[in-house]
Amino acid sequence: MEIKLTEKESETYFHNALCNGADYLNGYGISLDYDKDDYLKAKKSLEDIIKEKNYPHWMTTTSSGDLLVGICCEDVWMQILKNGDKLTFVDEEGDGDQTNSITISDVHARVQLTPLIHLQNMIDENDDADTADVILQTVIWEEVIFG
Repeated sequence: MEIKLTEKESETYFHNALCNGADYLNGYGISLDYDKDDYLKAKKSLEDIIKEKNYPHWMTTTSSGDLLVGICCEDVWMQILKNGDKLTFVDEEGDGDQTNSITISDVHARVQLTPLIHLQNMIDENDDADTADVILQTVIWEEVIFG
């Protein structure tokens, strides 16, 4: 059985996987790297979207009028990809063979390649950290290489 996901679905499931499974990558000796300017640009993009759409439940301001938003790092990482930039997963403990970079196109193409049981768990909102881990590995390396 083959599942075809929309780009939005792929992005949603990958974002969820980042939120719930990124710590697994740390356990494998994999760290996340990105251009610091890309991070700042992505965070600013999210702040602008929130301000433009006037999301008061996400937004507060300081007494000087500076915008404070409830943006998590996973939101920013996804925005880095949506901005056309990349995330690099660095093999810190091995010989570097597992270092790989991804783009938003990889997310769109690879989330649906996740082994069906895990993908179905994500779709059914019956996912856990193991599901997230498998989705992350599938997107990053096109296969499950750890665990």
